[in-house]
Amino acid sequence: MKKVYLAFLWHQHQPIYKNPLNNIYELPWVRLHATKDYYDMVAILDDYPKIKSNINLVPSLLIQLDEYAKGVAKDKFLDLTLKPALELSEDDKIFILMNFFMANWETMVFPYNRYHQLLEKRGKQTNESDLRRILNYFKIEDIRDLQVWFNLSWFDPYWRKHDEFINNLYIKGRAFTEDEKHKLIEKQLQICGMIVGKHKELQDRGQIDVSVTPFYHPILPLLCDTNNALDAIPNINLPKKRFSHKEDAIWHVENAIKYYESAFGRKPIGMWPSEGSVANEVVKIVADNNIEWLATDESILFNSYPNNSVNRKYLFRPYNISVDGKKVNMIFRDHGLSDSIGFVYSKWNPDDAVNDFVTKIKNIGDYVGDTYDYPLVSVILDGENCWEYYQNDGWDFLSKLYSTLEKEEMIETVRISDYLKRFPPKDTITNLRAGSWINGNFGIWIGHEEDNTAWQYLSQVRDFLVEYTKQNIDFIGSEREKKVWEIFYAAEGSDWNWWYGDDHSSSNDEIFDKLFRQHLMAIYELLGQKIPDYFYKTIKRSKQLSSDSSFINPTALISPKIDGKITNYFEWKKAGLYSVGHSGGSMHQVSTLLKSFMYGFDLNKIYLNISLNIAHDSKEIENLCFNINFINPVQKNVYAIFDINGKVVEFSIYSEQIKDKISVPVENIAIDSIIEMAIPIDLLQLPDDYKNIEFTISVDKDNMEIERWPYQSSIIIPKPTEDFNMISWTV
Repeated sequence: MKKVYLAFLWHQHQPIYKNPLNNIYELPWVRLHATKDYYDMVAILDDYPKIKSNINLVPSLLIQLDEYAKGVAKDKFLDLTLKPALELSEDDKIFILMNFFMANWETMVFPYNRYHQLLEKRGKQTNESDLRRILNYFKIEDIRDLQVWFNLSWFDPYWRKHDEFINNLYIKGRAFTEDEKHKLIEKQLQICGMIVGKHKELQDRGQIDVSVTPFYHPILPLLCDTNNALDAIPNINLPKKRFSHKEDAIWHVENAIKYYESAFGRKPIGMWPSEGSVANEVVKIVADNNIEWLATDESILFNSYPNNSVNRKYLFRPYNISVDGKKVNMIFRDHGLSDSIGFVYSKWNPDDAVNDFVTKIKNIGDYVGDTYDYPLVSVILDGENCWEYYQNDGWDFLSKLYSTLEKEEMIETVRISDYLKRFPPKDTITNLRAGSWINGNFGIWIGHEEDNTAWQYLSQVRDFLVEYTKQNIDFIGSEREKKVWEIFYAAEGSDWNWWYGDDHSSSNDEIFDKLFRQHLMAIYELLGQKIPDYFYKTIKRSKQLSSDSSFINPTALISPKIDGKITNYFEWKKAGLYSVGHSGGSMHQVSTLLKSFMYGFDLNKIYLNISLNIAHDSKEIENLCFNINFINPVQKNVYAIFDINGKVVEFSIYSEQIKDKISVPVENIAIDSIIEMAIPIDLLQLPDDYKNIEFTISVDKDNMEIERWPYQSSIIIPKPTEDFNMISWTV
């Protein structure tokens, strides 16, 4: 068996949440993730000294951590946490009830009896008018407990083990005091100030490498030239005005290096460019700044070879990228393994997940064979958001993973810089295809009408700044000039366009939209110029600000023919639709089995039409189990299994509570271009007084759940009646 070298690279990032018009942070994620992810992700390595790792820190995150640690940063969530519960106004309490359950309920609310109780008391689905009524049922001690739990649930298990005060709060669970609440926040801000030091400690002792990202996390190739988007999508719809400012890209790289050096006392060796976005121009900039290595996605490697002619075995090695005499080393992430940690293993038992991961790593050694002597597997992913979906904040999984890897003789975890010194790349790429880690292109950040509007605004404001500078000589070199350009560079960050378009949506869409526009507005205000009126208008379409655009609700009863095909245009026209891929959060899952599903009902049956990203006659289909998970008013699972020929192996209803299984007639299910099924409502054995039916759809492989939709939500349909109308529908 060939030894495999394993490089973990955990990317830690937050955009700038500070509103430049009032210096108030709009969202609390920097300080909350500080206690849940940023410190413990490196501190856990104290227990596993043989494990080497790589952490990527973005300057836009570090400067915010520093401001919280110094007591400079303020946000409304923090202010309303610290405000005595007795002094809260009605509007304050409404804000708390609306926003202090912003966490993954399954792993961060439900495990804690008091927090779960407060959620049930508020209601899982509510609006502001409901909250004014519900507020009457909340006592002062309820509100104070909620103030504490919102912050406490974001403390990683590491702190329960290492901090007696935090552990005692978890044990106590309720009836918290004002003093305890204030001490909790003191701990939180203190931890914000400990994070850089902990990374420096582990880097200095040789256990981790800390790499960096361009300062405000921009998409470097698009700053250099928005026409780079054509490299991956030749027919993409670009903004009317071409944005081409390589000098801005250089600023983000140079200033990231300066900030890193001030924090760590050394220059960075490596860089994860924002969203793994690379292009030939980026290689030149990075090489000019003496960055030794870059990392990006495997899709870039494959796209850089004519007709994707590269053998996949060549993924597991480093490369020398040489562009016009400028050179940099590059590694490419294993997309499947990285996404398994990011999106799949959270649903698995930790032992099974680790066994699956380690087995796949070992198999790569055999797979590479004689093509390369020192195979490198690069597992690169977000180091913060995915842990919300793991039990115990991923602590069980990571502990099991690291303890297992320490014992594996044929797997060696490495710092990327160490590996490259031992095994310098032998292969050279001279023309790097522009793209990112998502689909190998830039479609998330440019091409949609909303994305292009943001680029148009950037072009306009930049032109305005340049012209203003020409006409105001005393402005040049002033502190005001430095501040104005700093705000503009922050507006070039990738996070604003992450939420524009149809790719992603969350309850915070409106805030991100506002923050982007307010960065541009602040520039005019600081220069004493009139703010263009259209900057006050939202870029994000209003329907997406108020609802999840991945849903389209049904409009009438339906009774489609169950044959695995769209028999005619009208049979599903009135059905509801859920488009997979709208995660509702900050992560992006590229590879999904489900593409979309349609849903509806008549008086006797619930109908589903499931579109897949794999062919119905592919080998993959026979290893999959498609589940309709009914969670209200009964907990039952309707599951379907097919063989490779499209024959139904099993179609049944199963109740975990009573271990009861009922077969559904096979004429109620079919697979061809789509999966169609009809679930008899009477077989669900619903109580007579039920009002709604709530369900999700998931896919299992080898008895392990690999995806579930809707993401952190569910489909809720009313009890079918002849007078059905849209008012009954809730999503």
